[in-house]
Amino acid sequence: MNLGVFNRVNYNAKESESGGMYSEWASLTSLIQNGNEESQSVLGKFPMGSGKEVAMAVVKQLAANLGFAQAAEPSPLTTDREVQWCMEVICFGMSLPLNEHDTIRDCVHVYCEWLSALHPVPKVSVPRPVCEDPNLYARKMICHFHNLFVPRKGEVWSFPYLDLGADTINRQAVLCHRVLRTLQHLAQVSTSLTRETWEALLLFLLAINDTLLAPPTIKDDVGDQLCERVLSVLFEVWLLACARCFPSPPLWKTFRETCMNWRHRIALIEQWNRVNLALTARLLEFMYGPSFPELKIPEEDAQLIPVGMSNDCIAQSWFRFLHCLGNPANLCRPAVVSQTQKFLQFAITSENVIDPCQHPCLAALPLIFLKAIKGIAGQVDAFLGIPKASLIGLTSSRTTSVSAASSGNPSSALNSGPSSASSLSSMVSLGGDSRPPLAPARPKCNSILHMFGEWLFEAAHIGSEVVYYGKGPVQRNEASVNKRPSSLQLDSRKASLSLSQPGSLTDEADIPPALTIDKYEAGRAEALGALCCIFCAKKTGEEILPVYLARFYLALQQGLHINENRECSETLASILLNSADLFRLDLDGVQVLLPHFIDALEIVLPEKELKLKSPSVLKTELRRASIHLLLSMLVLPLHFQNLTIKEFGGGSSERGPLTFAQLKPRLMNLLINALQVESDPQNAQMLLGGLLLSVQDSAIAEEVEPVTQPDTCLGSDSTSNILSSASDTISSLSLPSDYRSVSLGGMDDVSPETQDQSDGTASAGAFGNMMFIDFPMIGLNKNSAHALFVRATYLVCHRLISSWKTDLNVSLAALELLAGLARIHIRETARRLTDALECKRAVKWLCDYIVYQCSRPPPAHSKDLHSTIVAAFQCAAVWLVAHPYLLEDKECLTTVLEVVELGISGSKSQRKPGEPIRMKDEKELKPASMRVRDAAEALLTIILEQVGYFPSPCGAESLWSLLDEVALLRHCNSWPGGDHLSREMAVDRFRYFVVENSTVLALLEEPLGNDQDPQPTVTVLIRGPFGRHAWTMQLRHLPRHKSGTKYHAPNPGRPVPMADVGVSHDVKHRYFPENVDRIPQCKVDRSIPSMESLLMDPNVAAEHAHLSQLVEQQTALETAAGQQRCKETDGPFPECTPPPACHEFQTARLFLSHFGFLSLDAASGNVGSRLTALNTSLDGFCHDLEVLDNMSSRTCDTVHVFYVRAGQKTAEEILSNVQSESTVSPHFLEFLQSLGWSVNVFQHPGWTGHISTSWKVTQPTSEQARAPSNHGGSAYNGDSQVLYWADASSEIAFVVPTQCSEHDVSPQFDSSSESTNVSGQGWFERSISESTGNVGRSTEKTRTLSLDLDKPSALSSAGTNGSGRRHAGAVRHSPPPHSNTKVLVFWTESFEDQLQFPLADLLRATTTGLEGGSGRVPDERDCFLICLHALASGLLRVKLQGPAGGRTSLATPLVDGMVVSRRALGSMVRQTALNMCRRRRLDNDSYQPPHLRRRIKVQELVQKYRCQLSYPELLTYLFSDPPT
Repeated sequence: MNLGVFNRVNYNAKESESGGMYSEWASLTSLIQNGNEESQSVLGKFPMGSGKEVAMAVVKQLAANLGFAQAAEPSPLTTDREVQWCMEVICFGMSLPLNEHDTIRDCVHVYCEWLSALHPVPKVSVPRPVCEDPNLYARKMICHFHNLFVPRKGEVWSFPYLDLGADTINRQAVLCHRVLRTLQHLAQVSTSLTRETWEALLLFLLAINDTLLAPPTIKDDVGDQLCERVLSVLFEVWLLACARCFPSPPLWKTFRETCMNWRHRIALIEQWNRVNLALTARLLEFMYGPSFPELKIPEEDAQLIPVGMSNDCIAQSWFRFLHCLGNPANLCRPAVVSQTQKFLQFAITSENVIDPCQHPCLAALPLIFLKAIKGIAGQVDAFLGIPKASLIGLTSSRTTSVSAASSGNPSSALNSGPSSASSLSSMVSLGGDSRPPLAPARPKCNSILHMFGEWLFEAAHIGSEVVYYGKGPVQRNEASVNKRPSSLQLDSRKASLSLSQPGSLTDEADIPPALTIDKYEAGRAEALGALCCIFCAKKTGEEILPVYLARFYLALQQGLHINENRECSETLASILLNSADLFRLDLDGVQVLLPHFIDALEIVLPEKELKLKSPSVLKTELRRASIHLLLSMLVLPLHFQNLTIKEFGGGSSERGPLTFAQLKPRLMNLLINALQVESDPQNAQMLLGGLLLSVQDSAIAEEVEPVTQPDTCLGSDSTSNILSSASDTISSLSLPSDYRSVSLGGMDDVSPETQDQSDGTASAGAFGNMMFIDFPMIGLNKNSAHALFVRATYLVCHRLISSWKTDLNVSLAALELLAGLARIHIRETARRLTDALECKRAVKWLCDYIVYQCSRPPPAHSKDLHSTIVAAFQCAAVWLVAHPYLLEDKECLTTVLEVVELGISGSKSQRKPGEPIRMKDEKELKPASMRVRDAAEALLTIILEQVGYFPSPCGAESLWSLLDEVALLRHCNSWPGGDHLSREMAVDRFRYFVVENSTVLALLEEPLGNDQDPQPTVTVLIRGPFGRHAWTMQLRHLPRHKSGTKYHAPNPGRPVPMADVGVSHDVKHRYFPENVDRIPQCKVDRSIPSMESLLMDPNVAAEHAHLSQLVEQQTALETAAGQQRCKETDGPFPECTPPPACHEFQTARLFLSHFGFLSLDAASGNVGSRLTALNTSLDGFCHDLEVLDNMSSRTCDTVHVFYVRAGQKTAEEILSNVQSESTVSPHFLEFLQSLGWSVNVFQHPGWTGHISTSWKVTQPTSEQARAPSNHGGSAYNGDSQVLYWADASSEIAFVVPTQCSEHDVSPQFDSSSESTNVSGQGWFERSISESTGNVGRSTEKTRTLSLDLDKPSALSSAGTNGSGRRHAGAVRHSPPPHSNTKVLVFWTESFEDQLQFPLADLLRATTTGLEGGSGRVPDERDCFLICLHALASGLLRVKLQGPAGGRTSLATPLVDGMVVSRRALGSMVRQTALNMCRRRRLDNDSYQPPHLRRRIKVQELVQKYRCQLSYPELLTYLFSDPPT
């Protein structure tokens, strides 16, 4: 149903407040105000005394038959004439003075009993004539009841009869209640009421309401006591009449006119709200169906609607009741409200003739106005589908009182009841947006504005400086105000009071203090909030009339006006709370409000002690809504750059034309200053996400094109300086000239303990001023990405260690931001020499953070604390890989390695300056936790293996060697060739050993085919926790450049004999020159004893003699053998030739010996247990080796990307979009390319998104290798290509699923063996080495390695303590081998489609093989969704959804509701997906990091395949020939 249908009737001919749809009908108001002759009795013609006696006598007798004192009897009245005569008497009795209470009571009882004639079963005492024509007599009785409620002649008008006392008034009120109850019951149960009777009943109720309520309110009079009751009966009976006998237009007109006379009564507004909301609840049911969010109202209010009321009747009644008060905006105009007969009569009869609007009862008007606007706002919320938390305060006065509003400080009463738009039931979503989603089937904004817009716009302009007019004469009167909006004229005259309050109050001095225009601010704020809700409910592609947009922008401009004391007014707070989506909805021209909103945000965000005028506004919620607005503005300056922002409002700006680019410094100031004072964790995370977006966007923009910055120079206004404060009070601190001020007098050297004593919010003391302490600004563009990078790094590091270290989520967000900053590439020309210094400082602060967290007392050690330490180690690794030059700095290298040592061992060798250094082998290993130790080991490995070498020349796809046994064997000389070479055959040629229980060595004892040198050569495949590496080693006696010539010369033959014998000289041979004898001897010369001295010992002499005898015997034997050979052979004695060069070496033994794995002291029993041989002949060895090779040393994650066209609801439609380029946006393809680089899954050695194709290189078939052309992203479905990104510690694949992209869910490599029991025990938190070699170790103290923590001795000695370390024996459940976090990215053409994704169906196309053998599809509630909605401006709006209840689900840098530029989108989405998965791993107790899983697998290999060899057997095995 279009709500505009009603309006064509309503606005047809509205020339006055009483016009509209009833303008051509007569009013019955004069009839009810002047009285009806039917209510006059003939006894009134006689003296009062005579009439009273007659009435008392007759009524007493009639009442005796009713059955109160005795049993009821049939009435003696049998004819019409008798009944009519008695009714004349009763009519007179009703008008007696109130002190004749008994008589009046009897009259009431008689009529109440007689009215039962209209019941299905009349009472016995009802006269027969009344039973025969009940409607006729009922109309007369109803008319006579009027006398009970009117003032008596000769008595003062003020109906309370002040002279009579409270008791009389109370008894009078009881009788009135009896009448009202009887009539209400009659209307409910009677089925025989005629139209005439219904009209008489309604007119009577209107008349008594007018009698009681039209006069000015006086506390505790009957009108005040009965007010709520008479109004509720009127409205409830009127609703009954609508269902059974719809009132005629004259009655509706009279109803409307009389209601306007009672507008000073707060109960009227409450009843109006009550009926309106009850009707609205039923209206929504049949207009929008059962799926539309229900408007929750009290059960008693829901029962107001009569059973069986038709839908059409509900709609007609709803519209008429809605308009029965006229324009609610007039409630803030005392002159209009008091322009009634009764108020004028009061003014004339009072002692001091004053203006009617001076009556004290009008002091409640601000509260009345607020309740009326809240009622309208509640209906707006209902049509938008926003469930209200509570409606108390709108439909009853139980929680409010008029006295509160009349006390001169109405704020407490003005805020009774929750704000309709800001106090909503919370709903968990990522990004902290606690507002519930709008109903998808909600009406269009134009429809709601047709219905409520006129009132809300007028209420929103109360007290503003600009006044708008409709068509016609330019004057502020009721006719022009109520016109349908058709044009807009602006008047900037400063005439707010006279224009807002027409009538007699034209001078401010004439207005009572309680009614000044500022007292209505709460109602105005409510109206502005409702308008913001309406416009923020705009759907994608929906058109809103330009006139509505113009009036809305004008109202916001006025509402955002900032007062002189810079206080956050109620209107300002209401606008900010309800307009979070304003800049992300494609509203035409909304950018004109940008400067005004920034002015407002500068009031709220930089202030630590925000001055709020309204106590009901939560400061945290206000800041959160402001941050949402800020996050939707951050990318606008660089997006629109030098585009001029139009001024509007008739005033010319003193600043001259303002461009978007000029707003960037103000936005950056806002962001940084807000982060400086923010104390709420959720808000801080949102600001951190915005900060990274700003740096990233600026850096990419500068790289792509030179950004035109506003002209800035040194000493320019502080508003153009990113690094200055937006607050005037502290801007003087913004730019210290001394560069040494970065350390704030040595603050860099302050210990963590001292830092912890600083102000917890980092806004006071040393850390509070840190935000203004920077680096030399000389020559540095204050608006550059580099300036912002340095500023962000500095601020976040300081706040991390001073304020955020105890909060898990904020710490993680800060570390994610720092990791993001480390990866940002800022062009060289923008950086200065300070860059290295800033990066070094960031790493130092990270290390200090780790030191502080590790040094906290044991009670503080928890899972959350250790998660922050692990995240800090990971962040430090990112910094070092991105900035490898940092490790060239000796101080930085020392700091990092000390922290690694702290993480692995639990303490530093150099604890404090001056203390002795503790050697590593002297320390007992007690890391903060095993997770911390694992993270420190990973950082150490990255430092040793990756820093400065990543990415390798082969790319980032693999950190390993791709060579395995099969590939190596194919290159050996001994391989005969051929294609068939199984892994089993290749493995048989290798010898396998495990070193340190964590590293597998595969030794091939033959040279590869590319080396012909006969050198001892061994090829080693090293499989460790951090990967697989292939090395070839040679034992060389000469360097390669000198060993080019062969030194194994051929046999030269015997030399030719020479005939010339020469002269023979008799020379005595000496071992030393002769002059040696002349040197005096010393003790050293005698250190080697002479042979003679040794023979002095008889035992030695005997052995010497025996040895001499053996030598002589051998000499004789050899001589005899030689002679014998000469006799036997004719030829000469054979020549002695050198043996041939050796080409066979036991290189495995040489390698193990040279590297210290074989102990020379083994013979004495000290057997080294660090080496274990593996038996490769056992079944399953090759499979387990393959499983080990398919465990990456990096984390692997998968993101699935979908494109959703407008209105699509099925998985088939969504998956088919990416098949063609024509069905997706070109920006979507651009986005895909920015996520990572395209890789061929068959040639790609890293993670591919599915385990069946990951970590191996294969040959594709021709069909698989063929990539689709003209695709919309389907090429990256994982069949042949995916998008891939990796760094040194993680890899991530982006897959675009298509209809045919589902893989077999069962993984190719069974990973279940990873968690099988080791030695019959359950899986422990850390695997335990069961090496039997430990038994034989000597008691000699050996160096303790970090890996020894895996051994029972170390763990059992540590036990369980308060630091969260677990005893090794604690049995745990089998862990998942990988983190299988589902992250889905949706590119939507329509923002509303994100509410109806077919997730369950789409998840079937997102299998990765890591789900386990069952192939169970994950629960859709356990997925992370990143929804990207393309705005018309070219920017993108982000919507995040995730599992509810997760403590670490709020990953940054993307924030729910953020608006992102296309250039930064890919990087932001990738980092958010990575951080989502990282946080999920941190939150998972059973998660094992990759290197730990590999180590456990190696230990499992040892358990299953170890050779039980003694040391001699091991040596024999090594001396034997290698396998062939």
